[in-house]
Amino acid sequence: MPAEASIVSGAAGRYATALFDLAKERRQLDAVASDLDGLARAIEQSADLARLIRNPLIDRRTQGKAMAALGARMALSPLSQQFLGLVAAKRRLQALPAMIRAFRALLAQHRGEVIAEVVSATPLSAAQLEAVKAAVTRVAGKATQLTAAVDPALIGGLVVTLGSRRFDASLRGKLRNLEIAMKEVA
Repeated sequence: MPAEASIVSGAAGRYATALFDLAKERRQLDAVASDLDGLARAIEQSADLARLIRNPLIDRRTQGKAMAALGARMALSPLSQQFLGLVAAKRRLQALPAMIRAFRALLAQHRGEVIAEVVSATPLSAAQLEAVKAAVTRVAGKATQLTAAVDPALIGGLVVTLGSRRFDASLRGKLRNLEIAMKEVA
């Protein structure tokens, strides 16, 4: 438990740790991880869902019904559906994205992996993601769990975050560095 406490904290960490422990005990880590990945994608892709979980004016009953319907529609495992129901009942849906990140961190630690995030200006192909994953695995010296996101503001290139290290190979980053260098010369 002390190692787990070092990677997750706060209410989101406590919920994620409880879910992780239950999933591990029931031998459902992979199913719950898959469910949470699907939920994270749904939150990212649906502005309505993001508003639902972040809006404190929506009562717990309405949030609970919505999350139950979402869980059924996504065919989430019973444990994941129970977890969503509890989170809604306790009025903690706004912390759901943080809970998902904390669960991923616990799972990665359990598997002896590191978590890395790659942000690109345009969506990367499966081959490109595998190439980035292989490069990050070489740098980290451990198996890597890679999450991908898109930020058009990068203009081009990638930003890879591995733990507390950030590798910025984006066009936006290069332009920012050039601007700083030009200010120093002037």
